[in-house]
Amino acid sequence: MAEEGRNGDGVDSISLLPDVILQTILSSLETDIAIRTSILSKRWRYVWFGTPSLHLKLYKHGPEGDSFIKFIERYTVRKMLNFELWANVRDKNSPYVNRWIEFAMSRNVENMSLIVSKVPDFFYINNSIRQISVDGSYSGLKIPSYVSWTSLKMLSLNYFTLYDKCIDKIISGCPVLESLSLSFCNELMVLDLSKALSLRTLEIYRNTWFPGPKQIVAPLIRHLRLTNSQIPCTLVDVSSLNKARVDICFSGPADPEDDFLQVQMLEKLQNIEKLTFGENFLKILSLAELRCVPFPSLKVKNLTLVTMISQYVIPGIVRMLQNSPELKKLTIIHTSEYYSALPERRIDTYLDLKSLNSDQCWSVKARVFENIRDCDIESKHVALFMELMFKNTKTLEKMVVWLESYDHGRISEELLEMVPVLSENNNVTIVISSSESNLRD
Repeated sequence: MAEEGRNGDGVDSISLLPDVILQTILSSLETDIAIRTSILSKRWRYVWFGTPSLHLKLYKHGPEGDSFIKFIERYTVRKMLNFELWANVRDKNSPYVNRWIEFAMSRNVENMSLIVSKVPDFFYINNSIRQISVDGSYSGLKIPSYVSWTSLKMLSLNYFTLYDKCIDKIISGCPVLESLSLSFCNELMVLDLSKALSLRTLEIYRNTWFPGPKQIVAPLIRHLRLTNSQIPCTLVDVSSLNKARVDICFSGPADPEDDFLQVQMLEKLQNIEKLTFGENFLKILSLAELRCVPFPSLKVKNLTLVTMISQYVIPGIVRMLQNSPELKKLTIIHTSEYYSALPERRIDTYLDLKSLNSDQCWSVKARVFENIRDCDIESKHVALFMELMFKNTKTLEKMVVWLESYDHGRISEELLEMVPVLSENNNVTIVISSSESNLRD
């Protein structure tokens, strides 16, 4: 690296860069690579000791960890920004992991990301840390009786066996917590966040094997992102919500249930102005519509649909649009097929089990999109889908379309040629987005 950075006069041009730039470069590397790089010159070695971020992967065993810590003792940074630790070590080596965590905390680290099987009790008392992410690798999370993260604003816990009382302890020790993310946490039953006075954003990811929580009590949150298992989570109190994104993860062999609790969830979301629904959620809503389950009226003004274009989502979308009399903006994100999608054959099987004639269930407007796969999508299909949306909305002012598919560039260009006619005929502003970043308000 040093050789490549030398100019024609033999001067190491990279080493002539200001310390702050060199530290930024080193901070982006895994720490063991950064150390090997720093050996190339005394200047780099000096700069490395002032790098504010460390990224460690401890997949080795034995005394190397101890010698590594001795090297780190020369580290001069008193205020560390980021500390990332991946530890796949046996219990006999856990002291090394604990010493790394203690070292980072002694340098007043602000952001910490851990992949460990367990964390020490002293980890739960820290006044400088602002952001924590811990991946427990399917282990149990043991919370001490006292938690004090007085500066913590963002917390993410992933793949833990987590009980209700654990969350209660955490919330009591995080007075300024603004964002909480729980991914695939088992045993969690009732997530009561009524005492989290600063919490505004909640993200929950559940599946068949990690179904917690079963109920959510979060009267103060403003933003919710919820990926359900087949059995929905009950929203007991989310009365302050103004933005929500909801979908379902079909990760097991179970077929769709016919209790249609997703429609009940719509009732809890009916006063929210900004909603996003994923493909699986829309498929279940379609089944509910085919079974004549009544839908609530929605006050949504900004609606996003993340889905493939398919006959299996049409009935639910149409009913939801008809029940959204204040809708102003509709965003359509056409996605590629994904691993946790509800297989359409299961929907057909469900209809057969209920003695419903598949040929009679699907309306003519839904059958237009029959047997369309991601690789078959054409601009005409997207245009027909857009026209169907227009026909079922009366107050729409703007539609944004983004195609996430292998040939979206060509289709987007063809759609752009159709936009003037579509826009004029429906009195709606149409945007064909070229990137996901353009979807933000």
